[in-house]
Amino acid sequence: MDESMRERLKIPYARLDEINAVLLNPDMRVVNDVLAVVEKYGTVEEINRQAAEAAKLPNLLEKVKSKNSEYMRDLDWLIDQRDKKVFISIPEYRRKILGDKSEQFQFMDDFAVTLEISATQYFPWLMEIARRSKAEQMLMPGRYIKVRKMKEQENDGDLPAIAAAMQIIGASYVETLDTKGTDGSNIHLGGPATITGYFGGVGQPNHYPLKWLDEFLYYYTNYGVRQVLNVNPGTVLVGYLLYRLGVDIEYKISVFMGNDNPYAGLWTLLGAKLFARDDGSSPLIGFNWSNSVNNETMEITAQFRKQLGFEDVVRFEHHITETYKSIVRQPYNRRAELVELADHVANISAKHEGGDEYDELVRQHPSDILDYFRDKSEIIASGDWDAMQENFIDKWAATNRTAQALTECGLSFVAAQNLHEA
Repeated sequence: MDESMRERLKIPYARLDEINAVLLNPDMRVVNDVLAVVEKYGTVEEINRQAAEAAKLPNLLEKVKSKNSEYMRDLDWLIDQRDKKVFISIPEYRRKILGDKSEQFQFMDDFAVTLEISATQYFPWLMEIARRSKAEQMLMPGRYIKVRKMKEQENDGDLPAIAAAMQIIGASYVETLDTKGTDGSNIHLGGPATITGYFGGVGQPNHYPLKWLDEFLYYYTNYGVRQVLNVNPGTVLVGYLLYRLGVDIEYKISVFMGNDNPYAGLWTLLGAKLFARDDGSSPLIGFNWSNSVNNETMEITAQFRKQLGFEDVVRFEHHITETYKSIVRQPYNRRAELVELADHVANISAKHEGGDEYDELVRQHPSDILDYFRDKSEIIASGDWDAMQENFIDKWAATNRTAQALTECGLSFVAAQNLHEA
């Protein structure tokens, strides 16, 4: 290979000076508008202090009591069961799957796959799979994605209840802010009849990145919500700027960003590196690939992710299953590919957005991505509540089948760490 040709790719150091000149220009409105939103909430130190206080479990529980006191019985039960260690441990789970052979495996903990479920819309659904996990000696996932209207779940108490539950069980979670394409940001688009119009942008035009920033800071300072979904290049950049300022935001890039090849991955991670803090950390902690990627895409991207110092920072979040309706052709199941990948690509999250096909086919109401955008009151009035809870249980079952497949191959996983002891 001609190394002199490669040398032409080198970026002159002066280019960084030119970028800094834009960022530090006191008349640069694109930066000034961001700073103005942040200053509404105080200094960076005050903002992080408020968020840390709001995220403390006793304070979250107080919010639960004021919003929906009935949830306290469930949370008290969850704490009690956790403390009694009634959930299956990882060694016990491995013996359940492998029998005596479990002692012969050297499980690859350095390449542990995070078990992820989406979308965890309602607190009662979370409690349902917790009870089933106890009764059936199954696993609670280690990561939960939410795509529910923020104000609705704030009003009914699910927001603080799930945030508290995540701390209790030892899992991470991601919120999806209301400032997104379906909030009417693009006045020229409507519902499914104009869905192809979203291909030109997912719906955060004009001033909406600032609105997204404002919304994040509200939930960050009031509920300690740190991790949010990010669906637009503008809000990705705003998140980078906020983190450079010192606010401890974290986010995952959504599948709707359409990162579907190594070059898109390189562009995304180059931006993360450019705006990383001096300690090497980045607000980008999750990278959701497009459904179209193959294992080679992630293998190639893992190479430069490691060289950039992000192997432990940026998780590859990969859809193993998808909702049965309204997003991909079925059958869609990437479990076998995951098993092939998981022994040499680190920091992967196995995302389960739907059930396995044989479960979905027997449901009168198969899982549907469009259900994420329905009002809770409408779901209950339509009679779909139980069916949609069943969809969520199917996703939990699919997550457990992935854990089983990994275990059978001597591979490791990350479940809810306070429930399932290593």
